Amino acid sequence: MEDEIKNLIKIWIKAISCLCYCYYVSSRIPKGIFRLLSLLPIIFVFLLLPLTVHSFHLCGSTTLFLVWLCLFRLLLFAFDQGPLSPLPPNILHFILISSLPAKIKPNNLPHYYSEKRFSKLILFLKLLLLAAIVRAYDYRDKLHPHFILLLYRCHLCLDLELALALCAAPARVFGFQIEPQFSEPYISTSLQDFWSRRWNRVVSSILRLTVYDPIRRISTCVLGQHYSPILARLVTFAVSGLMHELIYYYLARVPPTWEVTWFFVLHGMSTAVEVEVKKTAGRRGWRLHRVVSGLLTLLFLAATGEWLFFPQLIRNGVDSKAIKEYSIMVDFVKPKLLL
Repeated sequence: MEDEIKNLIKIWIKAISCLCYCYYVSSRIPKGIFRLLSLLPIIFVFLLLPLTVHSFHLCGSTTLFLVWLCLFRLLLFAFDQGPLSPLPPNILHFILISSLPAKIKPNNLPHYYSEKRFSKLILFLKLLLLAAIVRAYDYRDKLHPHFILLLYRCHLCLDLELALALCAAPARVFGFQIEPQFSEPYISTSLQDFWSRRWNRVVSSILRLTVYDPIRRISTCVLGQHYSPILARLVTFAVSGLMHELIYYYLARVPPTWEVTWFFVLHGMSTAVEVEVKKTAGRRGWRLHRVVSGLLTLLFLAATGEWLFFPQLIRNGVDSKAIKEYSIMVDFVKPKLLL
């Protein structure tokens, strides 16, 4: 673990150096293709950086921050769009906005981005539930496989929610307001509600800016106002699937099997159908009760997750590696706390 932390520090030193280049050099190049060309070496470096760390948690978070969020924001920056435009007033703000897993706005702006803080009790209960799930893994041999997959789903949701909130916390120190990354995804009433409003809103936002909006704008001229959102939604889910495939490669270091890509393609198609059905049903006055639609949404997520999302991780032992890391981290931190 100590070697992995040293590797992580080296990664972020290199990443910050690259972002300094983007701020002081690339920003002076006119927006468009020439600025994009100046950013291509940085994109290549960021794609290589996660390969130097092997810890599940450290590699996963590094890949999410640098290979997904940061690179997509830099692509927008090349054309003077996204959260890095207009150019932040100083290099510190540029680094925070480009690399943190949060939608952040300075405190002196209007408060429509103000942070929705979880109560201390809810935060404590989530930490307690996560600890209970990790503890339950000690009895995996005695648990039904479907119940273990249920634990994985809950673990993924809680781990991401708490870890991303923790990683975004440094922005508060420098006077930024942070919008929550998750909005209670387990009470989603539809696939559209889950993916657009509740699950990992930072990623949803960056995908909208880099994929959905451009595809919809370009395809409207050919397909019209009705069909262009459908195409944009399908392409957005496909891109998300490919990015998850890349994350899986960094975690498992094995060639992709495309299962997780098909998971997102399936959800893109299902969400598109759902949206059209809701429009038709709305015109006729039909509407499912929130409880019924919520249960159907969770069941669909659970079934497709077991079929396409988790098998690649389980097959390559990534789940076992992630579980073992908790005890390794405890053994690493415990002696330092006792000093």
